[in-house]
Amino acid sequence: MGELQLRDVRKSYGHMEVIKGVNLDVDHGEFIVFVGPSGCGKSTLLRMIAGLEEITGGDITIENKVVNDLPPVKRGIAMVFQSYALYPHMSVYENIAFPLRVERLSKDKVEEKVQAAAGILQLKERLQHKPGELSGGQRQRVAIGRAIVREPSVFLFDEPLSNLDAALRAEMRVELAKLHTELDATMIYVTHDQVEAMTMADRIVVLDHGIISQVGSPLELYHKPQNTFVAGFIGNPKMNFIEVSGKSSGPEGVVVTLPSGKDLTVKVDAAEEVAGKSLTLGVRPEHLTLGTADASIEIVPTVVEHLGIHTVTYSTVAGAKSTFCSVLPGSAPAKVGVPVSMGLKGVDCHLFDGNGNAFDRQLSLEELDATDMHI
Repeated sequence: MGELQLRDVRKSYGHMEVIKGVNLDVDHGEFIVFVGPSGCGKSTLLRMIAGLEEITGGDITIENKVVNDLPPVKRGIAMVFQSYALYPHMSVYENIAFPLRVERLSKDKVEEKVQAAAGILQLKERLQHKPGELSGGQRQRVAIGRAIVREPSVFLFDEPLSNLDAALRAEMRVELAKLHTELDATMIYVTHDQVEAMTMADRIVVLDHGIISQVGSPLELYHKPQNTFVAGFIGNPKMNFIEVSGKSSGPEGVVVTLPSGKDLTVKVDAAEEVAGKSLTLGVRPEHLTLGTADASIEIVPTVVEHLGIHTVTYSTVAGAKSTFCSVLPGSAPAKVGVPVSMGLKGVDCHLFDGNGNAFDRQLSLEELDATDMHI
């Protein structure tokens, strides 16, 4: 029932290997999202699962059957693309019914399946309309309906919301989440939009240059990223990184020295000696506070965005690897060119070694959630 396994799956184009030994287990009913920057291999990996790309090495197993040499139609999958790929001369009914007619199902069976899919997707009043008469969101629902009627073991989505405007994308995220619950289906979803990943996924697979950098729940990746790549990719605005020097380690955590010369105790465990070593401190913009905390950093905003609920500042900070960002309350008195003291809490910070690998944070996910809610 919709289980999927990837075992050392590889893909090469000539001498260039783009998928470099991916291993992944997907349980029935999971909503798995592949994310990563352009060129990381997420769409290629999805197309390999679908049978649209040949694999160079490894095995893909769907429902305990190795499908490496099976054509897409024999794999028990249905794919929804970024483009709707609807037949413009056909009605919504005929577009949804098309794969069933190819299978030569009876007229009654076609009617039953199309009506069921239309009911789930709220398209019953649109069945006699042509695609040109529909909104973007409705067209995407038709494309999804065409996949639903095939009753696949696994649904594959390749950036299906990319062509929609922001409001429709938000609406369709909710619709897809509801659909996943209603169908109890296994879904693999590719996107470059981390908001889609964080809001819909049971687990997120972060890809980096053809390898899996980390797999975990959205909150696991947010609170406990395993390396600077994942830490910088998950979260919006992205995590701030500051070069610091290791001073000491103990039961309370690791003490680091900030570029300003101030010390900060980060609540992480050190598996090695840190004294004198160059480390990277990570702090999310939303975890900064006005005034002092365990330590502070002086910033001079170069850009301030007043968004009502939040005020976002951008500045240059000594030791920061890129523009330093903070997300403050909407009433924060931040102004361009006016110095502001930003507080850092050791419990909210992350720490990475010279290779970019994370020190283990001492708090559990439940404790971290409580900390974020200021309980």
